[in-house]
Amino acid sequence: MAQTSERSQNQVDGRLTAATSRFSFKLYDQLLKRRTSNNTFVSPASVMLALAMTYNGADGTTRQSMARTLELEGMSLAEVNRAFADLKSALAPADPKVQLKIANSLWVRNDFRLDPAFVERNKQHFAAEIANLNFADPAAPKTINSWVSKNTDGKIEKIVDQISHDDVLFLINAIYFKGEWQAAFKKENTKPDVFRLAGGKQQQLPMMSQSGNYQYFKGKDFQSVALPYGKGGVIMYVFLPGEQKGLDQFEKDLTSENWDTWMRSFRYTPGDLMLPRFKLEWESGLNDALQALGMAEAFDPARANFSQMAKGKGLFISAVMQKSWCEVNEEGTVAAAVTSVGMSTTSVQEPRERFIMKVDRPFFFAIRDNATGVVLFMGSVRNP
Repeated sequence: MAQTSERSQNQVDGRLTAATSRFSFKLYDQLLKRRTSNNTFVSPASVMLALAMTYNGADGTTRQSMARTLELEGMSLAEVNRAFADLKSALAPADPKVQLKIANSLWVRNDFRLDPAFVERNKQHFAAEIANLNFADPAAPKTINSWVSKNTDGKIEKIVDQISHDDVLFLINAIYFKGEWQAAFKKENTKPDVFRLAGGKQQQLPMMSQSGNYQYFKGKDFQSVALPYGKGGVIMYVFLPGEQKGLDQFEKDLTSENWDTWMRSFRYTPGDLMLPRFKLEWESGLNDALQALGMAEAFDPARANFSQMAKGKGLFISAVMQKSWCEVNEEGTVAAAVTSVGMSTTSVQEPRERFIMKVDRPFFFAIRDNATGVVLFMGSVRNP
């Protein structure tokens, strides 16, 4: 497995994989600050891909501010595009037990002309489907949303509610993931158990359990376990904060630097694992978070410069939205996310001491492509 990882990493520019990691945790931190519901579940990879397509149309200080936000400074546009094309290829799993589908599309108002070079870059490097659409037709949102539903296997049915008369373009990324555990949980071992919510409340839910030899890491104030899918190229990492620390405090330590350290710290350890079966749905506008990360100019009608997208049209980003969905059960995991950018004008170690990890309180998890290091999904479960 190490050889496969090394080979895939060599295919993708290391500057991009480092950028996706830094951006992922910066974005997650901003979303936690604006959290309005118990659970958070975002696909930073989907946000990055949708914004990378948009970045191809930016120029001047707007491009510079987007490069800072996306951690792409120091890379030329050609290098960025080549790296994203390589990344898309590297993320295609050669594993019958893992499906990972990434789809991109541009939906253009039929009387609006995009710069042909911008369109070509998105076709060539992002395999984006390009469609012209009558935005004045009441059925236009349904056309876009059926593409969304098709590319997420029906898990996400809608990303565009309505189209305003100022909207001229939607850049949309869809990610669909389905993975079977390398070691499935036996259904007969799933029993009702107590999950302790923050604040002392309790809730009964189905708790899966199994024993085995796991990649495991005990940090200063948390336990974590790696649960591979299929051949092990994609892995779910579950982090259980200590009782004294709690999830809110753990989330303050979620930085790309800490993440990289933790990823190097897992060692095979025998243990007993109990994990709740759960399902999450999440949606959020990302405008405020992205502006706080330094992209404010791109949202400002008076200052945004997207002249590489269309000449002299006064384009700006009106809305960045994400919807995501995840289900974890005995067989494995299904997860999907859609991000829309709306543009408007105006090795095995020695045996170790056995651990017991019962995930019976709020926890964090992430699904990571181990070959590239890209975090496909990440989330916090406060109430499953």
